[in-house]
Parts: sequence; structure tokens; C-alpha cells
Amino acid sequence: QVQLVESGGGLVQAGGSLRLSCAASGRTFSSYAMGWFRQAPGKERDFVAAISWSGGNTYYADSVKGRFTISRDNAKNAVYLQMNSLKPEDTAVYYCAADPGPWGTGPYDYWGQGTQVTVSS
Repeated sequence: QVQLVESGGGLVQAGGSLRLSCAASGRTFSSYAMGWFRQAPGKERDFVAAISWSGGNTYYADSVKGRFTISRDNAKNAVYLQMNSLKPEDTAVYYCAADPGPWGTGPYDYWGQGTQVTVSS
């Protein structure tokens, strides 16, 4: 069982940066792949980025590639999403999720409550 709590969302101007954090509970955190997803109003939840259990492999949606960076610190039971060059279309609720498998291909069994990111133009 893994419990996830996101933080770091907020309001930022276009072109700005935010760093999201996800704190995880559970002694097996380092065996899980982790992912970030987002859901904009009226839209489905979309994949943003994923990182393998060791941090050695990362994956990104095309829409964020080159702007966002996912990382993890297994000693701190945490995963991060550094978001640079933010655009208004990045506005969404961002969710952290845990995949019991090592590579982040899903399914994601555990989800946080989400943190709001709003990018103003």
C-alpha cells in the first residue's frame, strides 16, 4: 500500500516555472515506478511523465518534452516534477501515481489527491 500527497502547485505566469513534489508513504516505494498525470477542466486525465523504480528511465508526453523533468529520491520517498517554460495549456490538476511494476507502463494502482497548477497568459 502506498499513500501519495502532492504539493507545490499554484498560480504562475506563462514562461514561469514550478516544481511539484509527491511524498509517498510505505517501505516499498523504491520498487514502484512513479508517474505524473494531469486533468484539465472538461478533459480526460492525461499522462505527463513517468520514471522507473531506479530513476534510470524516464518517459514524457510529447507536449511537455524538453520543458518538464521528472526525478525521484528513493531515500526520501519522493518524486518531483520540475516544470519550466509553462504555458496556459499546462493549466490542470496534477496527480502523482504509483505503478507497482518497475517501468511505469501501468497500471497505476495508487493516486494522490492532486494539486492545482494555473498558468496565466
